[in-house]
Amino acid sequence: QLRIVESGGGVVRSGGSLRLSCAASGSSLEHFAVWWFRQAPGREREQISCITSVTSTYADSIKGRFTSSRDNAKTTVNLNMNSLKRDDTAVYFCAAGTSCDYDRWPPRYWGQGIQVTVSD
Repeated sequence: QLRIVESGGGVVRSGGSLRLSCAASGSSLEHFAVWWFRQAPGREREQISCITSVTSTYADSIKGRFTSSRDNAKTTVNLNMNSLKRDDTAVYFCAAGTSCDYDRWPPRYWGQGIQVTVSD
Protein backbone atom coordinates (compact mmCIF):
# COMPACT_ATOMS: atom_id res chain seq x y z
CA GLN A 1 0.00 0.00 0.00
CA LEU A 2 1.39 3.36 -1.04
CA ARG A 3 0.97 6.29 1.33
CA ILE A 4 1.32 9.71 -0.27
CA VAL A 5 2.35 12.80 1.70
CA GLU A 6 2.56 16.35 0.36
CA SER A 7 4.71 19.04 1.90
CA GLY A 8 5.86 22.58 1.22
CA GLY A 9 2.59 24.45 1.15
CA GLY A 10 1.96 27.77 2.83
CA VAL A 11 1.33 31.43 2.17
CA VAL A 12 3.18 33.31 -0.54
CA ARG A 13 2.75 36.72 -2.07
CA SER A 14 1.53 37.19 -5.59
CA GLY A 15 4.40 36.83 -8.03
CA GLY A 16 6.34 34.64 -5.66
CA SER A 17 7.42 31.02 -5.83
CA LEU A 18 6.78 27.89 -3.86
CA ARG A 19 7.83 24.27 -4.13
CA LEU A 20 5.58 21.39 -3.21
CA SER A 21 6.97 17.93 -2.66
CA CYS A 22 5.27 14.59 -2.90
CA ALA A 23 6.77 11.64 -1.08
CA ALA A 24 5.62 8.08 -0.65
CA SER A 25 6.05 5.45 1.99
CA GLY A 26 5.56 1.80 1.29
CA SER A 27 7.15 2.01 -2.14
CA SER A 28 9.12 4.32 -4.37
CA LEU A 29 7.40 6.73 -6.72
CA GLU A 30 9.95 5.92 -9.38
CA HIS A 31 7.72 3.64 -11.43
CA PHE A 32 4.47 5.50 -10.92
CA ALA A 33 2.82 8.24 -12.91
CA VAL A 34 2.57 11.10 -10.42
CA TRP A 35 -0.16 13.68 -10.67
CA TRP A 36 -0.77 17.04 -9.14
CA PHE A 37 -4.34 18.27 -8.74
CA ARG A 38 -5.75 21.29 -7.03
CA GLN A 39 -9.12 22.36 -5.74
CA ALA A 40 -10.09 25.89 -4.88
CA PRO A 41 -13.15 26.73 -2.76
CA GLY A 42 -16.31 26.46 -4.81
CA ARG A 43 -14.47 25.00 -7.80
CA GLU A 44 -14.08 21.54 -9.24
CA ARG A 45 -10.87 19.64 -8.80
CA GLU A 46 -8.41 20.48 -11.55
CA GLN A 47 -5.72 18.24 -13.02
CA ILE A 48 -2.65 20.43 -13.33
CA SER A 49 0.22 18.09 -14.11
CA CYS A 50 1.27 14.51 -14.59
CA ILE A 51 4.77 13.12 -14.88
CA THR A 52 6.11 9.73 -15.85
CA SER A 53 9.64 8.59 -16.59
CA VAL A 54 9.32 9.83 -20.17
CA THR A 55 6.62 12.49 -20.31
CA SER A 56 5.17 15.41 -18.44
CA THR A 57 1.91 17.20 -19.11
CA TYR A 58 0.52 20.44 -17.78
CA ALA A 59 -2.79 22.22 -17.71
CA ASP A 60 -3.01 25.45 -19.68
CA SER A 61 -3.74 27.34 -16.48
CA ILE A 62 -0.24 26.67 -15.13
CA LYS A 63 1.80 25.94 -18.25
CA GLY A 64 5.01 27.93 -18.30
CA ARG A 65 4.79 28.74 -14.60
CA PHE A 66 4.76 25.34 -12.89
CA THR A 67 7.15 22.47 -13.46
CA SER A 68 6.97 18.96 -12.08
CA SER A 69 10.14 16.94 -11.65
CA ARG A 70 11.57 13.98 -9.81
CA ASP A 71 14.51 14.33 -7.48
CA ASN A 72 17.74 12.55 -8.32
CA ALA A 73 16.95 9.64 -6.06
CA LYS A 74 13.47 9.46 -7.57
CA THR A 75 12.00 9.26 -4.12
CA THR A 76 9.99 12.45 -4.40
CA VAL A 77 8.23 14.46 -7.06
CA ASN A 78 8.33 18.21 -6.80
CA LEU A 79 6.02 20.85 -8.16
CA ASN A 80 7.93 24.08 -8.64
CA MET A 81 5.47 26.95 -8.80
CA ASN A 82 6.60 30.34 -10.08
CA SER A 83 4.82 33.62 -10.83
CA LEU A 84 2.05 32.65 -8.47
CA LYS A 85 -1.30 34.38 -8.75
CA ARG A 86 -4.20 34.69 -6.36
CA ASP A 87 -6.12 32.28 -8.59
CA ASP A 88 -3.54 29.62 -7.69
CA THR A 89 -4.87 29.56 -4.15
CA ALA A 90 -6.15 26.04 -3.57
CA VAL A 91 -5.59 22.77 -1.82
CA TYR A 92 -3.01 20.85 -3.83
CA PHE A 93 -3.09 17.08 -4.02
CA CYS A 94 -0.48 14.62 -5.13
CA ALA A 95 -1.61 11.29 -6.54
CA ALA A 96 0.07 8.25 -8.05
CA GLY A 97 -1.09 5.71 -10.54
CA THR A 98 -0.33 3.62 -13.57
CA SER A 99 -0.26 6.24 -16.30
CA CYS A 100 -1.18 9.81 -17.14
CA ASP A 101 -4.25 8.65 -19.05
CA TYR A 102 -6.76 9.70 -16.44
CA ASP A 103 -9.80 8.31 -18.25
CA ARG A 104 -8.33 4.82 -18.47
CA TRP A 105 -6.16 4.78 -15.37
CA PRO A 106 -7.24 7.30 -12.75
CA PRO A 107 -4.69 7.58 -9.97
CA ARG A 108 -5.07 4.99 -7.28
CA TYR A 109 -3.19 6.61 -4.42
CA TRP A 110 -3.89 10.08 -3.08
CA GLY A 111 -2.37 12.37 -0.54
CA GLN A 112 -4.40 14.35 1.96
CA GLY A 113 -3.72 17.63 0.24
CA ILE A 114 -1.87 20.75 1.28
CA GLN A 115 -2.98 24.37 1.32
CA VAL A 116 -1.35 26.97 -0.90
CA THR A 117 -2.49 30.54 -0.38
CA VAL A 118 -1.38 33.37 -2.62
CA SER A 119 -1.90 36.81 -1.13
CA ASP A 120 -1.70 40.28 -2.63
